Amino acid sequence: MERTDTYKVKGMHCASCASIIEKTFKKQMGVASVQVNYTTETAKVTVDPTKTDPERLSHSIEPLGYSLVIPGAKDMGKSEDEHAAHLGLHQGKEEKLAELSVMLATVRIAIALAVVSGIAMAWDLFAGLQVVPIMPDALKSSLGLIMPLLATYVLFVIGKPYLLGLYRFFRYGKANMDTLIGLGTTAAYLYSIIVTAFSTALARYVDVTATYYDVVIVVIAFITLGKYLETRSKHRTGDAIEKLLNLQAKAALVVRDGKEIEVPIQKVVHGDVLVVKPAGKIPVDGVIVEGSSYVDESMITGEPMPVEKYTGDMVVGGTMNTTGTFTFRATKVGSETLLAHIIAMVEEAQGSRAPIQAHADKISAIFVPIVLILAFAAFGAWLLFGAATLGLAQALSYGLVSFVSILVIACPCALGLATPTAIIVGVGKGAKEGILIKDAATLQRLEGVKVIVVDKTGTITKGRPEVASLQDLSGVSQDRLVAILATLEKRSEHPIAHAIVSYAEARGVAPLPLGSFEALKGEGVKGVIDGTEYFAGNARLVERLGLLIDTRTLEEGTKAGRTPVFLATKEKLLALVMVADVLKENAKEAIARLHALGVKVVMLTGDDQNTARRIAAEAGIDEVIAEVLPEEKLRVIERFRSEGNIVAMAGDGVNDAPALAAADVGIAMSTGTDVAIETAGITLLSGDISKLAKAIALSKITMRGIRQNLFWAFVYNIIGIPLAGGAFYPVFGWMLSPAFAGIAMAFSSVSVVSNSLRIKAKSL
Repeated sequence: MERTDTYKVKGMHCASCASIIEKTFKKQMGVASVQVNYTTETAKVTVDPTKTDPERLSHSIEPLGYSLVIPGAKDMGKSEDEHAAHLGLHQGKEEKLAELSVMLATVRIAIALAVVSGIAMAWDLFAGLQVVPIMPDALKSSLGLIMPLLATYVLFVIGKPYLLGLYRFFRYGKANMDTLIGLGTTAAYLYSIIVTAFSTALARYVDVTATYYDVVIVVIAFITLGKYLETRSKHRTGDAIEKLLNLQAKAALVVRDGKEIEVPIQKVVHGDVLVVKPAGKIPVDGVIVEGSSYVDESMITGEPMPVEKYTGDMVVGGTMNTTGTFTFRATKVGSETLLAHIIAMVEEAQGSRAPIQAHADKISAIFVPIVLILAFAAFGAWLLFGAATLGLAQALSYGLVSFVSILVIACPCALGLATPTAIIVGVGKGAKEGILIKDAATLQRLEGVKVIVVDKTGTITKGRPEVASLQDLSGVSQDRLVAILATLEKRSEHPIAHAIVSYAEARGVAPLPLGSFEALKGEGVKGVIDGTEYFAGNARLVERLGLLIDTRTLEEGTKAGRTPVFLATKEKLLALVMVADVLKENAKEAIARLHALGVKVVMLTGDDQNTARRIAAEAGIDEVIAEVLPEEKLRVIERFRSEGNIVAMAGDGVNDAPALAAADVGIAMSTGTDVAIETAGITLLSGDISKLAKAIALSKITMRGIRQNLFWAFVYNIIGIPLAGGAFYPVFGWMLSPAFAGIAMAFSSVSVVSNSLRIKAKSL
């Protein structure tokens, strides 16, 4: 049986590294599929455990400079089961911070040396332009001795990773970005050493005053700085996961043997009764058994207002208790909790690939060999064509500059970072807003949705009946009428009865003492209050009592999809209550926003036509398809898709499962802990329909960021490589110094990551 695991990968420095690791793994026996993500530095591998294992996979890439991080249960401080459930959640954070610290120390040394070298370069440049005096001979001689030493230190100590990349290229034929930097700086260094050592003999053939020690120092310094900034920026893209992890409580207050004791969160088991005090974090999922409070669920659902919780209500681990003290019984612990599901889903989505990334991956995979060919071609072209007009010495000098500049400036890292960094930030932002995205492909498809099909109950409406109107037919005060109705309906289990009781509670009307009571099957209820017999029920009950009904008012209500409830005595009608499933508070605004995004909204429901049309008219929905069975919903989705539309279906994630699966994008409208994580591509926590529009807006923002990243990454290389190769020299006299090529390469990746981080600040 195949098994899929995700591992951290050490040693990845660019997009080409990811391609090398993927190709190497795919050649190993027992590997069914592999997906390496440069941005998250992870490898998701599906293998046959009988044919290979993580240790063998790691051994296969270790000669190339990479390795898998394979933590054991003991290392994670967990049991075997807990380790399997939480594999990778906290993995690598400490190592990454330590790596950043080491990189920063190296950068400081490199930049200090680059400043010395840069001053010397600038002095020569401005002296040639007669802006400053010519460098004194004594200082020039001193620099002639110091610069080779500095360049040797920078190349062999700070630049050691690039030399190893060059070694592995010659040893194993695998080239990555380190190979390019290593080849370019080594060529410049060796040329300079040879010219310095044999200046007298070579003076007849080359310009022995032109050495490139400063190029070696500045290029490696700025590339090292760029890698540090890139690594730090990439670390910031994972803020969403870190914030979710920080929501997890470390300990819980459990009632055992009648005493409150604090235990580690891992020790909480099903059925434990836990105490949560004001300002305390709820440790696991469960049901309140005593007490009430307001709970801040904003980091789970994105809803800013605390939610009032009573006995019998569900609470979610990771949320914050704000006021009262309550006890609850644990129903889900460890990897079963909603927070654990969310973390797993966000991690999975952030590590997935969007279809748009495929083109960048293909280019990145062949980019390094192409750059090597271009660099040698430019060097050869300068020697072949430049020597005739410029002389061999000048042509050789320009050829070497072009060779080094092309190798330095051509970096596939920006291409490799363009898509995954935006996906990581976009998915994380969605999680913060209560929008859980299953994978990057879903996020990309959502951008193109033109038709959203929504279920009525629980999506557009609240999913439970409420009192829509109360008409006084007797002259009795409304509070009195409501009190009588609530007293009668309090003994009934019918959903409409609950609506009337809730209506009374909301008005602050208390029930009255009730004498005899009887449920009238198919008609309603009756009971004695203050010595008077009252009836509450439907039109059939009123007709049996022989009372007259205003048929016009009744028809208007029923045509609008409302259910009538009459209050009467044997002698007369007292009140007419209309009960209906009402719109969610923000439904109308959400539909209007979807229209503004260019999306057609269709309501698909099994309810009757009258009710469906009323709800659609109130919400501003474009089209209504009512009285359909679940299998018919599937056919409706297929019809819209056959018309060339990209279709999203939003439903409760359970009854609408076939339609959700058939749609291009399935969106589960979930509430509380009943999250249909596996049902749809996107899950909207708290069932808030306004998140539909936010999800589409998030998709558009993220995809726009990806396209911007790809555009600038391509343009950068399209312009940079010819400029570095000297293609503009014959016309404009332009040449690109390898030092400036190093600066440009270093900041290309940083600019892509920074552009992705801008998604965080975008308003949904």
